Amino acid sequence: MLITGEETGTALLLAAAPSNKGRLIDAASVLPGLAAVAPGVLTGTRAATVVELADPVDPQTVLTRIRAAAATPGPLALYIAGQLHVDAKQRLLHVALARTTPSTLRYTALPWAWLAHELTMRRPGTTTVVVDLVADETAWQLVQHEHLALGHGIRLYGRVCPPPPRRTVLSPDYLKEYATVWRSGASPSPAQLHEHAAEQTGAASARFLRVDVPQFGTDEPHLQAPQAISAFPQQPGPVDAPAAPPTSVADPHPAILAAAHAGRHSEAASMAAVWESEALRTYGPGSLEAIHWLEVRADLARLAQDPARSCELWMACAQARLARRQPTDDVDVQAAVDRAHHQWEQLRDPARARPLAPALVALRRQVPGRQNGALEAVQRRLELLHEVAADRR
Repeated sequence: MLITGEETGTALLLAAAPSNKGRLIDAASVLPGLAAVAPGVLTGTRAATVVELADPVDPQTVLTRIRAAAATPGPLALYIAGQLHVDAKQRLLHVALARTTPSTLRYTALPWAWLAHELTMRRPGTTTVVVDLVADETAWQLVQHEHLALGHGIRLYGRVCPPPPRRTVLSPDYLKEYATVWRSGASPSPAQLHEHAAEQTGAASARFLRVDVPQFGTDEPHLQAPQAISAFPQQPGPVDAPAAPPTSVADPHPAILAAAHAGRHSEAASMAAVWESEALRTYGPGSLEAIHWLEVRADLARLAQDPARSCELWMACAQARLARRQPTDDVDVQAAVDRAHHQWEQLRDPARARPLAPALVALRRQVPGRQNGALEAVQRRLELLHEVAADRR
């Protein structure tokens, strides 16, 4: 790591994997090697503070440590060894912790979106994340098609390996190579070190990550964030989208939309879910701010070509607005039901469309909409779906 100045840096070493039969990597085995490296080498500064988390069990505790590290003003380096999983409900990436099991993933693992959220608050160019990860089968399919980028101005290097054969536990050799180089006295740049580690531990099946940004303290211009947008395009329209909730940080909508249009749908959904959680904590369930982010997630599902999920979320938006006692002819209530109806119409699989129909019919009875016959249209299509299902038996 290049020396960037006289500032004190912070290094956070996170090595975690389930202590049960779900362990795919011996993550903690990398810690002795990294701990033997001078702290300043880990951060590229003259001096540094090192925080080590070995097989932690509580995601909130990990989040607290990450948040504290992210709040420091100097350069920050995170080194993460572990394994990736996807939760069944929201289909978001998580880093497993010591007590993580498939059934408790949402409560015992660290959401990747939490990490992204904390780091996006930092000044661009001051954060480096290095990962050595193993993905389970579902997570591997996801990372094959989408990026793990953490946001604007965050440098990311690393390796993601596919799931190993049964009863095989991998070693974090990519990160171990970093420690070996540093202990030899060499000080390559982050990009050079990544290339060396990738060459030494490369496998045809592994995926290597490299997201470069200008080094902190240089005169190179930082990457520019996408231009701000007023709203996501919606169908059917035209309906004005709700205003974004006020925040003390840069508008997150452009980055979320850019990720979605680039095909990084999980990344976009993760960022939106984080902002929804923040709105829930700050303003409470049922607030307009929380509903706004629910609507953003509904449209992201549309962009990801997941009409079933989009329909579910738009119905939840309508129900939340009705719970606020917004009238049934309110433009935002009608728009949410219209969009749920539109997404339901896109479903061609009767097995996916039928379970959503009762809730949609109930909403259409409350909110008939501006076009006559919307309720009857849902009922007719539902009858047709039942007929198709009967013919297939």
